[in-house]
Order: sequence, then structure tokens, then C-alpha cells
Amino acid sequence: MLVGMTYDLRSEYLAQGFSEEEVAEFDSPRTVEGIEDALRKAGHQVERIGSLPSLVSRLAQGERWDLVFNIAEGLGRYGREAQVPALLEYYGVPYTFADPLTLCLTLHKGMAKRVVRDLGLATPDFAVVAEPREAAAVRLPYPLFVKPVAEGTGRGIGAVSKVKGPEDLAQACIELIERYRQPVLVETYLPGREFTVGIVGTGSKARVIGVMEVTLRAGADQDAYTMRNKEECDDLVRYRRVKGSVAGQAGELALAAWRGLECRDAGRVDLRCDAHGQPNFLEVNPLAGLHPEHSDLPILCSLVDYPYQKLIERIVASAWERARNETRPASGLAASVG
Repeated sequence: MLVGMTYDLRSEYLAQGFSEEEVAEFDSPRTVEGIEDALRKAGHQVERIGSLPSLVSRLAQGERWDLVFNIAEGLGRYGREAQVPALLEYYGVPYTFADPLTLCLTLHKGMAKRVVRDLGLATPDFAVVAEPREAAAVRLPYPLFVKPVAEGTGRGIGAVSKVKGPEDLAQACIELIERYRQPVLVETYLPGREFTVGIVGTGSKARVIGVMEVTLRAGADQDAYTMRNKEECDDLVRYRRVKGSVAGQAGELALAAWRGLECRDAGRVDLRCDAHGQPNFLEVNPLAGLHPEHSDLPILCSLVDYPYQKLIERIVASAWERARNETRPASGLAASVG
């Protein structure tokens, strides 16, 4: 199979003047190399495409692939992760991971939680504060936890994320809205254990491959899995496989959220336990990082003896099975556009 790869390299955006924080979700050369090596070992021919502008150009020149392995995060607001999938859909090119609808929905953590709540699944009570003055109207018991509504990799999460009173909340909302130019998600703070659940597959064929607990070492930012903790995870974070009844509860909740949000192929669901030890849904990552050594999903896979090679092959198999059954635009339409 001819597999194209779409991604956003950090180095390319840094060269354009973006900051380290702005490109924190983007990919390292090691991630691209790791996926490419796994695809070649699986017997596929691989072509690197790169970011959205390169994809636009190559599609316009008439290039096509049997499948695109997409990990591009995109630029902009709630639609950024959906940019590459939407373009590929127009041209009738199959791709890995979720469709534009799910990627837009899950990037907005407040909207995703509304759907999860409607599914009857446990998630902390919350409010979305779009303007600083709205913080005064929040009627949730303290402490609360605040973060930008549509960021990943711990961006916007830090020492001030856990707020203990109205003044702290108001100040945190002012700072986050000013810095990230987007609403703030305000949630009931849960004091229990934090888990991430790895899932492979789509719909009824999706299954949990493992549950991982995230704990913080001395010197780490406390109370949250912040961007600094993620970036310096070798020194600041301890990852541990979880088994037993709590793992079963976490896996059941994560799988229900995964299916309800129509995520596909592979990804992560992040959970945290309440004061009674019951797991609650925090957020889902349907476009999870795939750095072979430093991203959470591959780390989880290493803890449960699920090789990186197998993960990449499972992602491709899931996407290809779906592609064979999907209706695509007529080839003549796509060709005329190209």
C-alpha cells in the first residue's frame, strides 16, 4: 500500500517565528521517523507529505495515496485538527484517526463534556467562561480546576490551575483568556488518582489495551499533568500500569466515551477519580501523540507489552477496513479539482 504521512514538524514552525509553547503539540523528527519505520516494516511504501500547505500543493498536482497516516495538528482554533481530514475527504483519500466532526468536537473540551454527560457518563461538573466577567456567575463548589478550553499537551495548565476561591478564579480566567484568546473550562477539582486509558480500534471493534496511572515525583508541578511535567516526564513523572477493579471501571468508562464520541483507530482517554474513588471523564485525545518513547500512548503500550510496531499496524488496519466500506467522491470530481 502507498501510505502518505501528514504531520507538523516543530522545527519548521519555529523557523517561521512561532514560540516553543505554540508548537508544543507538533511533532519531532523522531516521531515521524518512528511511524515511517513501522510502516515500512509492515510492507508499505511511504511518502512524507508534511503539513497542510504541502498537502494542498501535492493534491492540486494530482498526487494521490491509498491511505494517509495523519498526525497533523493544524493551526487556528477549534477546527485546526480537522483541516487535513476535511481536505482529504474532499479528494476521496482515506486517512487514519477521527473525522472532522469528532476532531472539532473533542478539541473543545466543554462541548465534548456536554456530549459525554448526555451519554450518562461520569464527568466533573463544569462551566465554560468566555469572558472574565462570567467567572462571577460560576456556582460550583471549590476547589475548582481551570484550563483553556481547546489546548493540549498541558498548555495553560500550571500552578494556578487549581483555584480555591472566587478571587483566584477571576484572576485565573483573566490570565488564561488574555493569553490563549479562548474560553476557559472550569471544572470541579477531583482529588483522586489520574489515569489515561489506551484504546485501539473503532466502534464495536474498539478495545482497551491498558490503563496507566500518572503520578508526580518531587520537583514536579503539583496537582496537574502540566506541559512542563510532560516535557520533562523522565525526571518528573512516574507511569504505572493499573490492574484490578478500578482499571476495569476506568476502561469501561473510557470505552463508552470513545465510542460515544465516535473516535477511531487509536487514542487516549484521560480520567481522574473523585473523592469516592470513582473514575470520571476529563478529556479524550483522538489524535494522540506517537513519539515512540515520550508520548503517553506509546508509554502505556510499553507498560502492557503492546509493541509500537503493533500499534502502528493496528491503526492502519482499522483505518483501511473503514476505508473499504466508505462512500467517496467520484474519481472524476477529485481529478477535475486536482
